[in-house]
Amino acid sequence: MSQYILKIDCFDEKGLIYKISSVIYKNSLNIEKNSEFVDDENCKFFFRARISGDIDENKLKSELIDNLPKSANIYLSERKKKNIVLMATKESHCLGDILLKYDSDELNANILAVISNHNILKKLVDKFDVPYYHVDAKGLSRDDHESKVLEILDKFDIDFIILAKYMRILTSNFVKKYENKIINIHHSFLPAFIGANPYKQAHKRGVKIIGATAHFVNNDLDEGPIIAQDVINVNHEFSSTDMQKAGKNVEKIVLSNAIDLALEDRIFIYNNKTVIF
Repeated sequence: MSQYILKIDCFDEKGLIYKISSVIYKNSLNIEKNSEFVDDENCKFFFRARISGDIDENKLKSELIDNLPKSANIYLSERKKKNIVLMATKESHCLGDILLKYDSDELNANILAVISNHNILKKLVDKFDVPYYHVDAKGLSRDDHESKVLEILDKFDIDFIILAKYMRILTSNFVKKYENKIINIHHSFLPAFIGANPYKQAHKRGVKIIGATAHFVNNDLDEGPIIAQDVINVNHEFSSTDMQKAGKNVEKIVLSNAIDLALEDRIFIYNNKTVIF
């Protein structure tokens, strides 16, 4: 029996859960699990359910539209592995962590390819029989380089692009084409410690916590909707190298958590923030 994820967001009004449940019941479907949330400040209703049965997707969506407020957003997707492409530069910790989970079947995704602007990580990726594309950026404008990357991406049916420490700023055209599909990871020092060597800057300031943030990419650098965050404690005994090592571990964990949430359709995006079930 097929399983689907149903997500709905709309203006809040009385009886929404009853209306949604009634439509699902009339279609001889079963709700296995559901969650809901109301943002009172914005009068916004969010609903996510795992449903099962023989689903006529068009019929179900049409009946939901008839019973929900105008401009309701309805998302229905069969529960199956999603297609992702990884993009990286030189650092291997996030990329390697994702590939290991993929190899041990702990990642609910098909990794279609790894794209990098350097060739350093090819040997690592080859061990997992994942196609590796090296798109050198030397001598190319940002637009020309991205054009070559997009030629590769256009070959695939992609659900998400994961920036596993991909260290190039994406243009607005690139971001627009894959709106709400690009997930990035960065150290939580931004914007306090920007530019090169953030851990060295943090060490000089004597910070007491370090962490990481995973977020969707938009046209505001490192200011897209936040998916997951975490921090760990550090102290005066940590060198900048120690902080970097600890920070890499946090980055791996946070990115992994964010990817899982996206693959499981647990994220709603609105007003440049997220609701996560």
